[in-house]
Amino acid sequence: MVNRFNQTDDKIKHLKQPSLLSTTDTAAIEATVKDIIANVRARGDDAVGEYARTYDRSDIATFEVSIEDRLEAVANLDPQTRKDTEFAIERVKAFAEAQLQTILPLEFDALPGLHLGHRIIPVEIVGAYVPGGRYPILSAPVMTIVPAKVAGCDQVIACLPPNAHPAMIAGCHLSGADRVFKVGGAQAIAAMAFGTETIPAVDKIVGPGNAYVNEAKRQVFGQVGIDQLAGPSEIYIVADETGDAEMIATDLLAQAEHDVRTRVGLITTDQKLAEAALEAVERQLATLPTADVAGAAWRDYGEITVCADEAAMIEYSDHIAAEHLEVHTRDAHSTAAKLRNYGSLFIGKLASVVYSDKCCGTNHTLPTMAAGRYTGGLWVGSYVKVCTHQWLDERGVAAVAPPSVRQSRTEGMEGHRRAAALRLSRQ
Repeated sequence: MVNRFNQTDDKIKHLKQPSLLSTTDTAAIEATVKDIIANVRARGDDAVGEYARTYDRSDIATFEVSIEDRLEAVANLDPQTRKDTEFAIERVKAFAEAQLQTILPLEFDALPGLHLGHRIIPVEIVGAYVPGGRYPILSAPVMTIVPAKVAGCDQVIACLPPNAHPAMIAGCHLSGADRVFKVGGAQAIAAMAFGTETIPAVDKIVGPGNAYVNEAKRQVFGQVGIDQLAGPSEIYIVADETGDAEMIATDLLAQAEHDVRTRVGLITTDQKLAEAALEAVERQLATLPTADVAGAAWRDYGEITVCADEAAMIEYSDHIAAEHLEVHTRDAHSTAAKLRNYGSLFIGKLASVVYSDKCCGTNHTLPTMAAGRYTGGLWVGSYVKVCTHQWLDERGVAAVAPPSVRQSRTEGMEGHRRAAALRLSRQ
């Protein structure tokens, strides 16, 4: 994390600080992933199959999930689970469609005879990585596949670990994946980046995964586009004295159960709320079935910070730039308007992260590790290119050729000067 926090010590104090850093030495992961990518690139399906046997203990003859198996996975869904999945798909689709309507083509007459513009062009082939993980996150394929279909991508392929829950295959199918492959890990990223005998090469890879998937995305970037490099999940809550300690503790632990490395924190202006939230977290952990995960995350990465005033709270929150940021203040909308760095913002006590994680419509694939300083999360705009164009008539040439000739001459670029001057000479 970039450390640009300038508050003096008297402005903030930590009731609880993380005992571990969120960063780790990745040298061994980098080396392993480099070998996997090189092997998959050189040997294609044979290498993918070997890694499936080694890492997933899976020996499947065919990587692609047939349409018959996809339909069977859908048919085997619990009816209510299918309805809930389709509800999430509709919400994500509706929001993506609304977002797409804000990305407009442009035609602009910059000068008489000088016409500039841009087109909105969908990425042709997208690869969606769908993680297996600790839980079958049924919303995961919805978040990566549905916006791609809304954007108009020609083909969306999905890769998920061979041992992923069958409901995940159903989710890929219902979300509109054109092809689904049972391939996970760094080998899936390599296969989508370079192509194999059965898995097509894509133009962009999206979707979260473990440290190996993340590192593989980093290493293939350039060969393909990627959405972002996502670390362990994060939730922070900014709150004043009106905050509800029980609700805050509940939301922190809800996110903490994702992973033992989840970063969770409360930033508040009220000492009493900080103390009450600390007590509530410890009490709720005693009855939380996922306490083995959430408790470890809270112990190692949990944080409670008390700030002298709202300005210090805002500044510290912007320094953290949390993936998920909830606002529990008296005037939540006013506080929210002052915040700058976050992945997604949850305004008011009723806006729990869980709604976005599952089905309300905003995307849950978000920047972590303070990347909220410079980027937002996955959205329909991630699947399109804004590509400029220009055309000129004689009036445009008369306007831009003379300064182009002079600038090219100053720079010593004679070829450029000639290209500009030729058109001017033929007026």
